[in-house]
Parts: sequence; C-alpha cells; structure tokens
Amino acid sequence: MLKVGIDIGGTKIAGGVVDADGRIIEKLRVDTPLDVREIADAVVDMANHLAAHHDVVAVGVAAAGFIDRDRATVIHAPNIAWHNEPLRAILEARIAVPVTIENDANAAGWAEFRFGAGRDVDDMIMLTMGTGVGGAVIASGQLYRGGHGIAGELGHTRFIRDGRACGCGQNGCLEQYASGRALQREANAVADAGGIGAGLAALRAETGELKGTAISRLILAGDEGAVEALRRVATALGEACGGFQAVLDPEMFVIGGGVAQLGDDLLEPVRIAYQTSLPGYGDRPIAEFAIAQLGNDAGLIGAADLAVGGD
Repeated sequence: MLKVGIDIGGTKIAGGVVDADGRIIEKLRVDTPLDVREIADAVVDMANHLAAHHDVVAVGVAAAGFIDRDRATVIHAPNIAWHNEPLRAILEARIAVPVTIENDANAAGWAEFRFGAGRDVDDMIMLTMGTGVGGAVIASGQLYRGGHGIAGELGHTRFIRDGRACGCGQNGCLEQYASGRALQREANAVADAGGIGAGLAALRAETGELKGTAISRLILAGDEGAVEALRRVATALGEACGGFQAVLDPEMFVIGGGVAQLGDDLLEPVRIAYQTSLPGYGDRPIAEFAIAQLGNDAGLIGAADLAVGGD
C-alpha cells in the first residue's frame, strides 16, 4: 500500500511516494513559495503528480506548527501566516484521496520510531536541533499528541526564567539555548571573549559571520573555542533531557536536525549533562542516546506513514 508524504519546510517542500516499509519509491522537491496562498497550490500539484504515477491511497502533510487533535487544522504556525487554517479541507477539495495533517517534528519522530534509530524501543523522545528545537514523544508505541493535539513541543518548555525572547511569544524556551541558532550565538560569544575563541574570531573576520556549517567544521577539527560553544549548547540539551526523563521515562532519546551531524562530538556532552541532571542520579536506569538515521527524509516518511485512509 503506497502513500504520499509531503514535508513543508521554510525553504523547500519535499514529497515522496512511500511504501509500508518506509521506503521512498519516488521523491520530488520544490522551493517553498513566498506567498502563503501558493503553498497549498504547490502541495496539491506535488500530491497529484505523484498520485498520477502511483496507486496511492492517502496523503500525509507535515508542517511546522500547532496541529489540532483531528489533524485537520493548523492552529498556529511560526513561519507561515496560518492561524486556524483548515488545511486538510483546502487540500482534500483538490486531491482525490484522504489527507492527514501532522506536525513536522511529530512526523520525523514517528519515522525514526518506525523505521530508524528508535525502531527497537517502545518509548522514545525525538529532539531536532535546527533553527529551533522540535520534539516528538512516543509512549508505549503510540505517538503522544495530548488532549488538544499539540503535545511534544519540547523546544518550548521554559528553560531559563526571564530568559531570551522566543518566537512563540514566551521567554527562556529551551530552543533559545539548545538549537543551531543557539550554537551560532554561543560561538560568537566565545569569539568575542578572545583566548580560546581566536579561531572563531579569525573565521568571522574572514567570512563576515559564523555560519553553522563553518562552526561544525571547526568543531570536527578540534578547535577549542568551537568545542566550547558546542559544550554549552549540548549541556543545555542534556539538562533538559534529564527533566524529560523524570516526566516521560523514555528508553531512548533520538537527536536529529542539522546539529546532529556532529555525532558523538554532540552526544558525549549531552550524555554527561543528562546523567548528572537526573533525579536519583546514580541509582536509576538511564536512556540511550542516538543520532537520527533518516536525515531530511524523516518528515515525509513519517507523514506518509501517519496518513489515514485506504486501510
């Protein structure tokens, strides 16, 4: 049974035909339109093109934002001007098969649980470290969506009281301290301080800014300042995971997103901060940490697998 999964990102829309084992049969990618009204058009065109070449039974669409319990309406989206947008109805009016809407981090987390790093556990938390921090919770083999459909927004848990302003309208959210953007901020702070930040400062003087890919290269090369910037971000994430463990008790944390490409350079300081932040530290079972395996395809794979219809 084939389904279409479509992942709406800030800069690109990726779609694919996915089989029951999570394999992508065909994949497409287009730039995300700047005009919000054209985004639905792009999704419809992609879904219909893929359905015309394959016998698909449903379409799943992943989007960043708060999705209602019925997986039909985008209640709020941080980067697209959607407010109580009836996206499922808009798409189903122009697509011949049922459509399901899902949060993008939930979709990616579900894909990792079903087909990736978490496929051997029943309780898992996925954290994506990109521009912000996305979250997904798998509890007893089920995607936990909460009473209103908006559970799992772990990046928007309060991490620092009266902390940095966040795009969600609050202050001190975890994603301000443990994301790719936070890594850039910490790298600039280390560069400004001098000393071990000399390598970062030299790179910034040469390029005009410190981008994530360049910081990552310095980390992998062992630059002391870049490693310190990563340690600060990884420590924030690990401390938060200690709190998530107290509430949800997962068997595994799966870390995805651009920063996750640093592998063990990221995971080692995360594990240290996590273990020392646990209630009952030293006596209780601890979770495993793993890097996500499906990369940028996780969102579309998960959206397809979560699509309802054709059963």
